[in-house]
Amino acid sequence: MSIDWNWGIFLQQAPFGNTTYLGWIWSGFQVTIALSICAWIIAFLVGSFFGILRTVPNRFLSGLGTLYVELFRNVPLIVQFFTWYLVIPELLPEKIGMWFKAELDPNIQFFLSSMLCLGLFTAARVCEQVRAAIQSLPRGQKMPRWRWA
Repeated sequence: MSIDWNWGIFLQQAPFGNTTYLGWIWSGFQVTIALSICAWIIAFLVGSFFGILRTVPNRFLSGLGTLYVELFRNVPLIVQFFTWYLVIPELLPEKIGMWFKAELDPNIQFFLSSMLCLGLFTAARVCEQVRAAIQSLPRGQKMPRWRWA
């Protein structure tokens, strides 16, 4: 039994557009890298902010951080994808919602929705890592409040 792979198909013309199948794969790779970088930037910034917020002595601010983490960690990612793409544009002000739904290219809509969804979902995990890192320091190693300025 032998398998005869036809690798030349990657260099053939794709049925849609003026590119090859290899061009499609390369384009998908570029979009994946761009989406990952944008989502990680959002995750790092938002997650660090809420992670620090969860360690402050103020119960309201700490509770706000906990609410964020519980909301984004306990809702399945696929539900969040559908929510960001289908529901959030309906909740936006009318002009912004219509701009997002009618005037933006569908590929840009998918990219923006996915970027926000993955960024905020991952931020909840980053938040927990930042909180755990701060709380793991022994009391004597933390910077005193008079040295914050």
